[in-house]
Amino acid sequence: MPAIPVTIVTGYLGSGKTTLILNLIPQLPKSYKLALLKNEFGDVAIDSKLASSSAIGGVQELLNGCICCNLVGQLGDALDALRKDVSPDRIIIETSGSAFPATLAMEVNRLGKESGNYSLDGVIVVIDVEEWKGYEDTSPTARMQARYTDLMVFNKWESVCERQYDECLDRVGDLELQIPIVKSEKGKVDKSVLLGIDSAFAKESDPLIHGEHKNENGDNNHTSDHQSEVEVLSVTLSSEDSMAHGINLDSLEMFLLSAPKDEVYRIKGLLNASRPPASSSGEVVPAVINQEQTTVKYILNWAFSRWTFTPLNSAVSDTGNAASSEKSRSGSTVEAPDRGPVDPLLRMTIILAPGEAGKWKKRIETQAHIEPENDGAKTSLEIRRVL
Repeated sequence: MPAIPVTIVTGYLGSGKTTLILNLIPQLPKSYKLALLKNEFGDVAIDSKLASSSAIGGVQELLNGCICCNLVGQLGDALDALRKDVSPDRIIIETSGSAFPATLAMEVNRLGKESGNYSLDGVIVVIDVEEWKGYEDTSPTARMQARYTDLMVFNKWESVCERQYDECLDRVGDLELQIPIVKSEKGKVDKSVLLGIDSAFAKESDPLIHGEHKNENGDNNHTSDHQSEVEVLSVTLSSEDSMAHGINLDSLEMFLLSAPKDEVYRIKGLLNASRPPASSSGEVVPAVINQEQTTVKYILNWAFSRWTFTPLNSAVSDTGNAASSEKSRSGSTVEAPDRGPVDPLLRMTIILAPGEAGKWKKRIETQAHIEPENDGAKTSLEIRRVL
């Protein structure tokens, strides 16, 4: 089983963390299982609206303490309970308003390395622009803790004057961080910015479409609320050449290493690889392949200068073909897709800061970071801006 992605949402009391999560839920597929681990001071039950949501598969609460301090030892038990009882596609940890993210992020990483059950997808801090004075702390401790923040969401900015917004932005700038900052739209941020692609999203008919989901009537809606906050590139490397077995992983790694997190927010992709690619931590996850396969399809999830590669169940393919059973080299039965149209070697969505799409489009076109592993293979590289 692939590791369950864990997203941490933190921020001061009243900044709008729960609202951010509530506005995320309608953007998720109906079959998506989201579990919530909520940390509060005092014996306070979770919001009834959140608890009653059909998209929340399970809830664990850690009360009467701070999850980054005296309750940190209980984190593993709480995550394990959600994993066993709910089998979620993702776990969101909502911290108490006073929690620092550094200790929590390190604990999730430790649990993930020890068990293989969890992977840290990102740490999101919600800032209440109306009450920005809490961010005047620019001490070394504050800077150290802020380094464990991957994304800042400016919330409640609509109700303040431009001067107050600029003052808040200046105080955050004093922390000398190179992290993306996005503005919410009344507490809402697009799921493609908040979350990476995972095995559940990959089962959608087109998991790399940005900002598009079906409403309750099953119609496609394109959410354009955040067009001023991000720019999006779609990259496709295609080939009908039998020599083009997979993507050049060395070139791709150079591309991932070159992406600064204040310019590039997320990179999500589906790619064919003839050997297991290494995540940013150096971890390699091999995949069982059938006798006729020369490549394996992997999910690429790059977030805030960290990335992972996860083997995609071969029963899930871009073309949606039915699957048939075959024997693997190890003798076990695996699902292999029926023969059909040739999938692209790589399909990738890059979510960028405003004003960055043109520069990164040119960089991809000219620096040969996206190329097949076989010299001389005939391929077609398409890069288009979709937002």
